[in-house]
Amino acid sequence: MGKRAAILAGLFVAAIAVAVGLYLFQPWRIFTSSTVTEDIPSAAPLPVSSQAPTAEPSAPAASATPDAPAGPAAPRELATGQLISHEHASSGTVRILELADGSRILRLEGLDTSDGPDLKVWLSDAPVIAGLAGWHVFDDGAYLDLGALKANKGDQNYEIPAAAVLGDYTSVSIWCARFAVSFAAAELKT
Repeated sequence: MGKRAAILAGLFVAAIAVAVGLYLFQPWRIFTSSTVTEDIPSAAPLPVSSQAPTAEPSAPAASATPDAPAGPAAPRELATGQLISHEHASSGTVRILELADGSRILRLEGLDTSDGPDLKVWLSDAPVIAGLAGWHVFDDGAYLDLGALKANKGDQNYEIPAAAVLGDYTSVSIWCARFAVSFAAAELKT
């Protein structure tokens, strides 16, 4: 009976090890992919105020109508960068945009990276370092978690809190919180 009990105990331990490994590594994500395609948000049209009255009457402009709504103002680009690969092959553009209403978003455009467990989008004060040396630097200093990565491909928007001071952050990382490693990163340039 001793040998049989040892075999059963070994199988039980092996089953637990496999279950924990599957939970932690989620190897099926190598074969999964998702795409999100979001437009750049637009703010409500801003009204164009009519000219202030003057003492002398003037002829109205033929194309102007008082208080006509203008189209939404185009977003203003505050910073941009190109993703470099870290733990996984990745590409895409990062843009920080200020919308007409003053709100700010981080936009990933043309993102293409691997799927993975617990991926986050972070603004960070860490330098972007190519290669293995850059994989683990983003949690060493200040960072702002903008939320879970919506998909591993496509165009995506992430709201930046109004209280965030953008000057405190110099980079963006697609961060795997489960393994404390960067999948990809971009240096922000203004």
